Amino acid sequence: MTSSSERTGGISRRSVLAAGALTAAAVAHQTGRAPSASAAARPAIFYAPHQDDDAIGLAGSILEHKAAGRPVYLVLVSNGRNPDLARLMNTDPCPLTTWDSPHPCAAGGRHNLSWPTDGTTKIVAARTAEFTASAKALGVDKVINFKVVDDGFDSVSAYNRLVDRVEAKVRALAAQYPGASHKFTAGWLERTETHKACSDVAYRLMNDGTISDVRFNHVYAYGRPRGERADGAAYVLDIPGSHMKTKRNAMYAYNTWDPSRNLYALGYHSVPDLLEAAHADPREFIHTLPSDYRPGKGN
Repeated sequence: MTSSSERTGGISRRSVLAAGALTAAAVAHQTGRAPSASAAARPAIFYAPHQDDDAIGLAGSILEHKAAGRPVYLVLVSNGRNPDLARLMNTDPCPLTTWDSPHPCAAGGRHNLSWPTDGTTKIVAARTAEFTASAKALGVDKVINFKVVDDGFDSVSAYNRLVDRVEAKVRALAAQYPGASHKFTAGWLERTETHKACSDVAYRLMNDGTISDVRFNHVYAYGRPRGERADGAAYVLDIPGSHMKTKRNAMYAYNTWDPSRNLYALGYHSVPDLLEAAHADPREFIHTLPSDYRPGKGN
């Protein structure tokens, strides 16, 4: 995670990201796209467990595949319901601005919202609007929304049902696009049941031969000290400058306050430290499934 004293060209990295958000009203309307992919090429399918994982930890890899001429499909796995985020957005002044190490708030520190705190109403649609804007900035060839309810944290049985639901959808995609590569997040290294569930699905489908050419991007690597982010990675992607610019544009979709387009900077309010760190670090961290992998909630 970056500190407010770290500098990039004389401007703090937090200020850089905040400034980008202020000019990001056009993110959802960008027309620039990566080179067209060959229709004959087998697609690379990237799975974002939640809205924001795509921009934080997958975007550089997406752009690498686009530059190589591969069709890229981006899947939003869960609906991203989040009661805690709803409560945070109902709080004024914005808690980000009152922390000991404050973050900028794209709304100026006052949200003036009174959203239901079920975590689904308002939150899911607004988070998905950010995801759509990010995907457009990245120029992916197809966006697929599984719309799986994000409820695997309630119990072991709920987690197992989540894995089963995601598996059925990934299996259907594998049948629809034979020979595709599949790019998940490194859920066994990460912090939420939905990330782990996606890894469990990959484990099942790799073992029965349904999918191959599978890699795992470590989204939460940016929560580690910079020098430790590559630990355990099979491959570190050094993101070219032009791709990093596009990746940052995708990140700005998650820090744009424009209620007229249902954009409320929810991604940034949810994981500001991850976004700041990824904004400053032109690398992504790709893992393979460990030989001692253990499926299941909490493993």
